[in-house]
Amino acid sequence: MLRIIFSILLILHGLIHLLGSARAFDLYELPLLNRSISKPWGLLWLLVSLLFIITASLFMKRQSGWIQIGFASLILSQLLLVVNWQEAKYGTIINVIFTIILVLNFGQHQFKKKWTTDVLLHLNGAVSNTEILTNSDIQHLPAVVQKYLHYCQVIDKPKVRNFKVVMEGQMRNKQRDFFPFRSVQYNFLEGPSRLFFMEGKMLGLAVPGYHRYVDARASMKISLFGIIPIVNLSGDTLDRTETVTLLNDICLMAPGALIDERITWKTLNDSTVLATFFVDPHRVSAELHFDPQGKLINFVSYDRTEVGDMVRYPFHTPIHAYTKFDQFNLVSQGDGTWIYPEGAFTYGKFDLKSIAYNLQKIDRDADL
Repeated sequence: MLRIIFSILLILHGLIHLLGSARAFDLYELPLLNRSISKPWGLLWLLVSLLFIITASLFMKRQSGWIQIGFASLILSQLLLVVNWQEAKYGTIINVIFTIILVLNFGQHQFKKKWTTDVLLHLNGAVSNTEILTNSDIQHLPAVVQKYLHYCQVIDKPKVRNFKVVMEGQMRNKQRDFFPFRSVQYNFLEGPSRLFFMEGKMLGLAVPGYHRYVDARASMKISLFGIIPIVNLSGDTLDRTETVTLLNDICLMAPGALIDERITWKTLNDSTVLATFFVDPHRVSAELHFDPQGKLINFVSYDRTEVGDMVRYPFHTPIHAYTKFDQFNLVSQGDGTWIYPEGAFTYGKFDLKSIAYNLQKIDRDADL
């Protein structure tokens, strides 16, 4: 809704600039503009009007370049207002408001650019994957995991090299209530790497976050408008924690990748297995719980740290629904839950919107 309102305001502000052009070409008598305006200046008024409308269009479509064009519009607009100060000085107030909005969006754009650069570097040189996952590839897996892969319909499909997931949902901590978020992440099995970018809204304010896991090193950065740091974490504890997160991603979102030789298995009973994931120097484990159909219904790990208080608690991701994504039956809804001494606390509710495998390029307009 705010995107629509801001776009409409940009268009209206642009249309107001047509008044200067109309005055220059004697198309309309304007009592507010008594000063004579030459035709070259009239063309500049027209240009600024068009630039504001283009800015609004790009912003509404989430296309790149709108910030740069927006700044150019504001600079030229303010030049026109200064030249016609007596008649148009109140337009400066609107320009100041728009400038603040643009600066805040520019901060978010620059913050997100770090994630974009990482994704592009990882996708550079990616080639089409023609290797097919067959039954012979999964014979070493526990029977219940094989059943899960068949349920997900990943057999006789291309093996997974990377995947992209778009999610929406709600998150919170013990100090704050739920806030909405949208996330886009790229995971790469070679390495492995996990590049997770989230756009949250807290009290109506934009709070972007970037969780980065590359070469077994993790960092977590969250900031207000991409400008004011709120969280800036790294270190061995986070490295291990995000290794668990990576294993969770594979189990839930890329089941075809469970053939990875870095994952070893132990059968606990007919419906539960223990998966151990080794990414040097980290070795983490999780219990995978399945229902009679072969669906994964919970992921439980004791190797993940709650970074809010830096204490390791049992970590659960109960799964509530599966959906058909293209050719696959995959997890579509689940929770992230900590088991504190005082009881279970669900910190995240996740709704998967799309999953794609073996990408070769970034979708700039959708991801930026």
